[in-house]
Amino acid sequence: MIIQKTENSRISTFDPNNFSFGGTFIDHMIICEYENGKWGDVKLVPYGPIPFTPAMMGVNYGQACFEGMKAYKDKDGQVFLFRPEKNFERINKSATRLAMPEVTEEMFLDGLKALVDLDRDWIPQGEGMSLYIRPLIFATEEALKARVSNKYMFAIVATPAKSYYSEPVSVKISDHYSRAANGGVGSAKAAGNYAASFYPTQLAIEEGYEQIIWTDDATHEYFEESGTMNVFVRINDTIYTPPTSEKILDGVTRDSFIQLAKKRGIEVKIEAIAVKTVIEALKSGSLKEVWGVGTAVVTTQFQALGFQGEKLELPRLSEEESFAAILKKDLVDLQNNLSEDPFGWRVVVDHQLETV
Repeated sequence: MIIQKTENSRISTFDPNNFSFGGTFIDHMIICEYENGKWGDVKLVPYGPIPFTPAMMGVNYGQACFEGMKAYKDKDGQVFLFRPEKNFERINKSATRLAMPEVTEEMFLDGLKALVDLDRDWIPQGEGMSLYIRPLIFATEEALKARVSNKYMFAIVATPAKSYYSEPVSVKISDHYSRAANGGVGSAKAAGNYAASFYPTQLAIEEGYEQIIWTDDATHEYFEESGTMNVFVRINDTIYTPPTSEKILDGVTRDSFIQLAKKRGIEVKIEAIAVKTVIEALKSGSLKEVWGVGTAVVTTQFQALGFQGEKLELPRLSEEESFAAILKKDLVDLQNNLSEDPFGWRVVVDHQLETV
């Protein structure tokens, strides 16, 4: 790895009590270029612009994918990654689906650890605080030709993070737009998936909702995801979540919730969730809660479902009654080294590089 430390650290300007998630970037980034059929040297360099032209193939033809993950700092200043091997596996799954070269484990995991180690001072400590990390791969060849690119870049950037959905939200059950289709790229974290979701989401916002529950493209009769999150439904004391597929992303937070629920003895059923079943359960009183999970938000609880022109209010549960809240606390405590880690999910980032 080639390491070039910044001579102008911005850490003194960072206020952990007053910053913008997604708009504040740490001092360094990882970059690695692919050309002539192979990846070059991994470079840890000062964060900043990279020169590209509008003819870059990633912009024109959409060969781009990414991951979302976090680093955490405990009360003693020790830093952890959370299940990074899952993100490594998934970015390569996405790259393969988009006809891009896979990255090596050394590039991904060693790059992550070096970046987080060097800029560990940027990781805010406290409830809801973390460092959000974005590994990505995109085509960089300068050519207006609709084909697979010959050049790519792997990069890792990061931004301090805090909770940004503190209150329950209202979500509209989509009956027209879909996030993904069979044979498509729904199981990949393709950049284009997110671009395609913005317009339907904006329409839902104009109707008074914060997010969408995506339904299947063929019939719109089954839950798939919610916004950029995996979705969970609790009927009585059983949790349901749709199985992953080529339409549904294999979320790391989703898998963690499932395993934590099973550890508590909560019944989890991984099966198709019919919209009709959810609405009937809501009207009969057996629907207890619906929520979404994802890396950035951890958990977002829903307070209302929009369905066929109606806004249906969901039950309000206390923190002690809510499975969503209980499992969120279990996960956050584990991530922040406030509880035991029986799964081996925490990965310590040792001090190897001097901080800037």
